[in-house]
Amino acid sequence: MAVIGIDPGTALTGYGLVEENPDGSLTAIDYGVIRTAKDELPEIRLLTIHEQLNKILSRYHPDSGAVERLYFQKNITTAISVGQARGVVLLSLAEMGLQVYEYNPVEIKQAVTGYGKASKKQIQEMVKILMNLETIPKPDDAADALAVAICHIHSKKIKSLS
Repeated sequence: MAVIGIDPGTALTGYGLVEENPDGSLTAIDYGVIRTAKDELPEIRLLTIHEQLNKILSRYHPDSGAVERLYFQKNITTAISVGQARGVVLLSLAEMGLQVYEYNPVEIKQAVTGYGKASKKQIQEMVKILMNLETIPKPDDAADALAVAICHIHSKKIKSLS
């Protein structure tokens, strides 16, 4: 099962493709970020996210998509722009016919580290360990996207037991 995890954002949208192997181990197929320029119009930034994500989805054909759920932020302008990027991500996943799963930050932390209040550094270190990577994925948005994919894979296992 291959899953794409996505950490939406306007400047950086992180993505991470993770495959669950028959032995239950996880492999990072690809990860990175989709970057947009600050000086571009908002609609052009969203178009860039849409086009680049569609290229990634067409290249890898994941079985499902997992997206970090938007949580309330103090800066309402940032929350709105992240919400717009998130909408574009959901659209791209739907266009590819993928079933979409959403997880809030606490669920992601719990699934990856076993602790719902884990620090960003703890999450990144566990992503590195679970993916058997030599270094922590950079930038942070890519590591966060891998964590979203890992959360989905772990959550599906737990749900199948109940």
